[in-house]
This record gives sequence, C-alpha cells and structure tokens, in this order.
Amino acid sequence: MNNIILCPGQGAQTVSMGKLWSDTSEAARAIFEQADEILGESLGAPLSTLCFEGPADTLNRTDVSQPAIYTASVACFAGWLDGENLTTKDLNMVAAAGLSLGEYTALHLAGAFSFADGLKLVALRGSAMQEAAQASPSSMVALIGADEEKANAVCDKARENDILVAANFNAPGQVVISGAADACDRAEAVAVEMGMRATRLAVAGAFHSPFMQQAADQLGEALCATQISATRCTVMSNVTALPHETDPDQIRLRLVEQLTSPVRWAACCEHLIANHSDHEGTQFHELAPGKSLGGMMRRINRGTKVLGHNEPATVS
Repeated sequence: MNNIILCPGQGAQTVSMGKLWSDTSEAARAIFEQADEILGESLGAPLSTLCFEGPADTLNRTDVSQPAIYTASVACFAGWLDGENLTTKDLNMVAAAGLSLGEYTALHLAGAFSFADGLKLVALRGSAMQEAAQASPSSMVALIGADEEKANAVCDKARENDILVAANFNAPGQVVISGAADACDRAEAVAVEMGMRATRLAVAGAFHSPFMQQAADQLGEALCATQISATRCTVMSNVTALPHETDPDQIRLRLVEQLTSPVRWAACCEHLIANHSDHEGTQFHELAPGKSLGGMMRRINRGTKVLGHNEPATVS
C-alpha cells in the first residue's frame, strides 16, 4: 500500500492538541519532550503545556501556533507508526504535502532536515511573521464562491494604492486574499457586490503577501545555516504546486518565496491525485491537529478519501 501524508498549517491549532498521542505513545511523548528541551521557556511556557492546556489566546499567536502545530503533527506521525509497529520504510510513503507551515512538517518527514532543525526554523518563521504583521495594519479575507480570476478581480478593484493580493487557493470556490487593512475593508464590500461571500480571518496580518518580505529575509538567513538534504519521496511546494527539486538550495529558495507567494494547495492535491494515486493502492492520511485538509479534499476531489489521525486509534 502506498501512502501520501498531508500536514496541516496554521489555523488548525486547538487546546489539547497532541495530548492523547502523548498520553498513549512513548514515541509521541518523546517528540514533545524534545520540543520542550529545544525551546525551553522561549514561548512563555513549555510548548507541551501550551499545546495541552493553552490558554487559547496564547496558542493562537503566530509565534506559538507554528512550532506547536509542527510538533503536534510530528508527534502524531511518530505515535501512529509506533502504534502500528511500523517504521517509516514500512509505511511506504510515496509523497507528502503540507499547507503553508505544514510544508515544513512534510519536508521533515521526508528526510530534508531533522526534527530539531525544523522546529528551530518554524519557531523563527512564526516569530518573524508575527513581527512583520505587527509592523503594519494588515489582514486576510476569505472569499467564498471565488476562483483565481474572480479573486484577482476583487483585488484589482479594491487595491487602490495599497497592497492586496491573492494568498491562498485552498479549494474550488475558496480563495483567501491578503493585504492592507483598509484594502481588505474595501475588498469585503467589492466581493459582496460581485456575488461572493467575504469573511475576515482572525489572523495577525497579511500572510503570503509582500508584507511578509521582512520575515522572508530573516528566514532566508536561517535556512542558509540549516543542513538540508534531498527528500526521500515527493514533497509538494506550495509556491509552484510541483514537487520540490532535489537541490537543497532550491528547497531553501521555495521556502523563502512561500512567505510572500500564494499557497496553491488545491493544485498541490490535484498533482498528487494525478501522479501518485491509483485510488486503490494508495491512501491519503491527514496528521493532527484537526481535520481541515480532509474537508478541503472533499471540495477538491470528492472521490479521494483522506484518513484522519487527529487522535490515537481514530481513523475518520
């Protein structure tokens, strides 16, 4: 059986995430212990405490949620394999993909870098994105009923002299735009006029837009100092919606570009379905926390089932 692993991104966090995995699996617990040792009190409390106990307003901060989700996903993966008495080789993972932040989880699972190095990268990424978001008033708006053409039309009509761009192509009919707060205000009205629903997202700022260039520069420096290897299997790039190249410098480049470029998640999934899934000998798996990627897949390709591993012994 071939397996494809899907890794969640920011927004999937919830208080108690990963706790049941930690409680029932030594392998999962070891991941949280390693994360606590690496990060110490840098987030104000041990990472495991924030994941298991919250509070929610702290866990929802960009600088906290990103290392928290990465750790919970890797712990879930370790606990799942441990419970099935499988090694990574036994699993026969043919591909992996992650939504934005989740791309780091996917790259780690495919052998591009160690858990520790990945954790340090996502902790820096989250902190740098938080700082960039606080530097200027900015936000994001979900457009329901939009495709790429309609989303770009909304941006063009609402942008004026501000920054406003398409940021996430999550699924058919679901596009997120990102930019200056005033431009987002105008975009909400324009979208309604064009027959779409618009919802302001509870995020720190305009992710996957030029507002994140400062964070991208910081991340680029950290990536240059990080050991990166060619992946053992296909890992999708959010920027290109194509597999990462084997050249480590190209992996670094795509991760830097990701902060200021749109996330093409729907296209990533479509590529995996077309090139790595025969629908009978392949299974898609979504790691904790949450089940959002399975929900997106139902909109992308209803015939592709995603098995969830949000909790131990739970496949839904």
